[in-house]
Amino acid sequence: MDFSRFRAMTFDCYGTLIAWEDGIFSALRPILTAHGKTLPDRELLQLYGELEAEAESGTFRLYREVLASVVKGFGERLGFMPTQLEIQSLAASVPEWQPFADTVRALQKLQTRFKLSIVSNIDDDLFSATAKKLGTRFDHVITAQQARAYKPSLRNFQVALDRIGLPAGQILHVGQSVYHDVLPAQSLGMGTVWVKRPSPRKGIGAVKAAAGKPDLEVEDLASLAAAAVGAYGGRELPSP
Repeated sequence: MDFSRFRAMTFDCYGTLIAWEDGIFSALRPILTAHGKTLPDRELLQLYGELEAEAESGTFRLYREVLASVVKGFGERLGFMPTQLEIQSLAASVPEWQPFADTVRALQKLQTRFKLSIVSNIDDDLFSATAKKLGTRFDHVITAQQARAYKPSLRNFQVALDRIGLPAGQILHVGQSVYHDVLPAQSLGMGTVWVKRPSPRKGIGAVKAAAGKPDLEVEDLASLAAAAVGAYGGRELPSP
């Protein structure tokens, strides 16, 4: 990939920068255990992805409400009645979800070369809590709450393009989901990187499967940072 044509990078957050599967397990496993239910990791992620997609369809509602609906959905599918505290616990856990081990250092390295922004299916206040863990000052943060839509809607990416103010071809979007990130970003002319983090659902994680060919595939963010910044060697870096 020729990184010299890009002046900015946009990032999906949860699943790309933040270990959201660990967060999902830490919040949902205690609920299932309390009601005598068990699911293999792969099946739990698949059901989570189905329920989240259902909750995000139709009229827009906040991500807190989406996550509450997911917990209710687990109860309906598995035959138990979650308590009100359990229904709210998944959203309440999001501020505690941690970055992947390579995230902070990779972002700091990339920021020496590119303007960095977030495009995430999240609420403003939930991302504000997450942002403190990322060690990076982002140029723009575009949430689902601001766009009033959830990726893969093009609305989220159109808001990002408007705010960043660069041609789509000069922006590289980085995400864990082909369905939510690669395909819509490509359709608007953005470059795309698929971060294929390890998962019990290899290559998919807790998202919907989709066929697509990103411009670049990497196993983690450290690999992207090494390629994108290392490509310039000892040369003076262009200004972001």
